[in-house]
Amino acid sequence: MQNEKGKLVADFDRNIEIFDKVIRYGESFDIIKRTLTINNVRNVMYYIDGFVKAELLQKLMIYLMSVKDFGTGKKGDAEKFSKTVPSVEVDVADKIEDIVTAVMAGCTAYFCEGFGPDCLIIDARTYPAREASEPENDKVMRGSRDGFVETLLFNTAMIRRRIRDPRFTVKYVGLGRKSRTDIAICYMDGVADKKYVAELTEKLKELDTDAIVLGHRSVAETLAHKGWYNPFPKVRATERPDAAAASILEGAVALVCDNSPEVMLFPVSLFSFLQETDDFYFPPFTGTYLRLVRHAVFWLTVFITPLWYLLLLHEASLPDWLLFIVPKNPGQIPIIAQLFLTEFVLDGLKLASLNTPNALSSSLSVVGGLLLGDFAVQTGWLCSDTILYMAFVSIANFTQSSYELGYTFKFIRMITLLLTALFSFYGFIAGIIIAVIMAAINKTADGKRRYLYPLIPFNGEAMARLLFRLKKRH
Repeated sequence: MQNEKGKLVADFDRNIEIFDKVIRYGESFDIIKRTLTINNVRNVMYYIDGFVKAELLQKLMIYLMSVKDFGTGKKGDAEKFSKTVPSVEVDVADKIEDIVTAVMAGCTAYFCEGFGPDCLIIDARTYPAREASEPENDKVMRGSRDGFVETLLFNTAMIRRRIRDPRFTVKYVGLGRKSRTDIAICYMDGVADKKYVAELTEKLKELDTDAIVLGHRSVAETLAHKGWYNPFPKVRATERPDAAAASILEGAVALVCDNSPEVMLFPVSLFSFLQETDDFYFPPFTGTYLRLVRHAVFWLTVFITPLWYLLLLHEASLPDWLLFIVPKNPGQIPIIAQLFLTEFVLDGLKLASLNTPNALSSSLSVVGGLLLGDFAVQTGWLCSDTILYMAFVSIANFTQSSYELGYTFKFIRMITLLLTALFSFYGFIAGIIIAVIMAAINKTADGKRRYLYPLIPFNGEAMARLLFRLKKRH
């Protein structure tokens, strides 16, 4: 049993016995206990195999072989010894819980008879990490080709590489009683709202959860556990270090979560999702054009099929120049059923494509889509007009990189389409009103800014910068 305060004691043998029991040494093959006797002084190191840099640990052991004085076992001897250890980062700890957390995070715990009731935590760790390649979901035509990975220190380093300012601040927070996941809060001191940074930091520290195993998604759902019925995304995330750095320089707060290649940006608003990195790698005129096209095409995906169906309901009132939208061969199934059926089939094809091996996914998705569409028209299930509109909707969803926002607009489109089928023009207007209300009342993970900002509350300058590539005033 450990002492009442959960701290180490002056007895070396007792400390090793306690730590063996707490860390469950011998139960897991990857928990290594290395025992050394140097100049008749016993030393024990604990570390996780696969997390430690072997060459650094070997150099440390070679150094220890030359040490003559390890201390007398008094409080403070470990602190004095730590100043002579040839390692980049060395800390002194006496709480058993802190030592266990450090070892499980990849550090090395170093016990010695001469340290008394203290232990050294030596950071000689390394994490498995993939190459920082360009994100698949956030590509650019021009600009950098690096992207975030699943290692927190790599991600913060990629941001700091772009912000060489001492005001750039990175704070650490640990989340999850079992996972003890590392979280980094990144912001520019003097640019970001200090009160907001303090509120977000305090909110993270107060979160009560067992584990953060799904990266930023777990953090987002823990921060915003209410309003699950509202499909609008509550967190904006990016896999691009340049986009994160640009947002931080503008006053945003970035949340970096270990084991996740996506960085969360706060505060969140609907219009911020429609900004892309490519807009800033082109001249202002070209960037503005791309942004306006993105807005026009993406917002059109919400209304094109409900508006088309509304016009078909009033076919007799259409002018001659609009009669081309009326299908010549509407098929055997009602148009409203065709639209809903195609929505579900497209999602089925997406799921099938995700689970198809990479070597076959492209060919199967294209061939499968062509064959299904052609056979559906020939057999009379669907009309060619339905396929045309739904193909446009499916492709136009990718004009922005957020899958969550794409599915949000899909749900709004389907609700509006259903209401239009039931109540005609009034149903179409009701669908739009419901969408606006859902956006207005959406509670984001940070809860700081209105979701429809800068439209509500209105900020003309901020709205202009969202729509056009304007130079920010300094």
